Amino acid sequence: MGSWEVWCLLISLVLSAAAESEPPMTERQWRPVDIVLDCFLVKNSGHHGTFASNKNMVKALLVLRKVPMLDDGSLEGFTDFQGGALTQDHPPVTFEASVDLVQIPQAEALLHADCSEKEVTCEISRYFLQTRQEATVETAAWFITNVQVSGGGPSVSMVMKTLWDAEKEAIWQTSMHLSLSPQDTVRTVVEFQVSTQTPSLTFLLGASATLHCGFSTAPGLDLISVEWRLQYKGSGWLVYSWTTGQGQAKREGATLGPEQLLMAGDASLTLPSLTPKDEGTYICQITTSLYRAQQIIQVNVQAPPKVQLNLVNKAQAPILICNIAGYYPLDVAVTWTREELGGIPVQVSGASYSSLRQSIAGTYSISSFLRIEPGSAGATYTCQVTHISLEEPLVVSTWVALPERRMSFGVFFATSLFLLALLFLHCFQRQKAPAEVGLLQVQMLKTEPTSSADTQKSFDHMQHPMLKVAGGHKTGRATPTLRSHCLYP
Repeated sequence: MGSWEVWCLLISLVLSAAAESEPPMTERQWRPVDIVLDCFLVKNSGHHGTFASNKNMVKALLVLRKVPMLDDGSLEGFTDFQGGALTQDHPPVTFEASVDLVQIPQAEALLHADCSEKEVTCEISRYFLQTRQEATVETAAWFITNVQVSGGGPSVSMVMKTLWDAEKEAIWQTSMHLSLSPQDTVRTVVEFQVSTQTPSLTFLLGASATLHCGFSTAPGLDLISVEWRLQYKGSGWLVYSWTTGQGQAKREGATLGPEQLLMAGDASLTLPSLTPKDEGTYICQITTSLYRAQQIIQVNVQAPPKVQLNLVNKAQAPILICNIAGYYPLDVAVTWTREELGGIPVQVSGASYSSLRQSIAGTYSISSFLRIEPGSAGATYTCQVTHISLEEPLVVSTWVALPERRMSFGVFFATSLFLLALLFLHCFQRQKAPAEVGLLQVQMLKTEPTSSADTQKSFDHMQHPMLKVAGGHKTGRATPTLRSHCLYP
């Protein structure tokens, strides 16, 4: 079992005992504790800027000496760091850092990170002053340490100045030119720190956001300026700036806290009514009369989608339309399933999509189309939408069945009218043809000489309902008979 596992076991036992008989708050006391962190030291950076490069890393230890912590009973098993306990053939470079001049926020998170199964990332690199101090530049060196706790834990950047004692210490003749104490450690003092409790934040569209940024300086250092900048997709711009008592907001509504809080080390930024344009990486930069350090906070803006399911073309080729509207960011997944009565859901492929639409507010909308075949018994179709803003997918379902094949009243009425028109036309044609034949026979009789008796007989025949054209003429033709097949009033 490793040393850290032993410490974690001891802490667990102490916490269990403390839970059974927890002392009142008045009995708790502040206790100085050494916090030891595994780090990497960046060597030979060669860059005269605030941060060095990431090349040539070697293992190192950072020991924050005498960090004041409230003892709740869980600190009983901790002892002070002993530099001589390192017996490896190639021990890591050890930095002892005094924190008497500044406050170390979230020290409990750093101390208990291993027992909380969280990782601590620690990197130490050379720091180069913005303004040279001729009196100390030859006898001191500066380092900046960036510490980050995983899982959304705090992040701290500390500027450390080496301590020099010509009688007790000698120069470590390496590329770093470090001054070592008799315990083979690099003795430093923390003179400036900038921290944030929340390196990554997520907000809903339209919400108000507060981005935490705190700092602490050694006595004698003056606060010069505070800048909040936003970087997004390769572009950057100023959000808020404060210089010697005067603040200026470049983003509408952006504010810092009251100036008394700023002087006390709180440079948190508040942004009202978030939009997608507020998403990105925010940089809180604090500048003092000697040092400058910064913290990075990632801000994500989200908007959950609204889902609606519609059915069109019910009679012919039914199509389901799943409308997904008002979501942000862009990525969204749509899944279709089909479930018959008494069956299990089966994923359906073949869906198509509309073009992507973006509103003035910056949110997105899209539609998914699915041509369905519900079958004679019908089926349940489900549109499932997955988005980063949702804890679980949105599900919208509908039951679809084929419509009964009935002839509509309009079709029946139109068909009936058509058949009646055909019948009327047929009867009209049958009546018109015999009438024309009878008329032709009458005209032929008028052209032949007849006696008055014959004329009278012919007239009598014409008055009879069944007209017969005959009469004593030696025409040698048969007598036609006309009969009506259609009755009219």
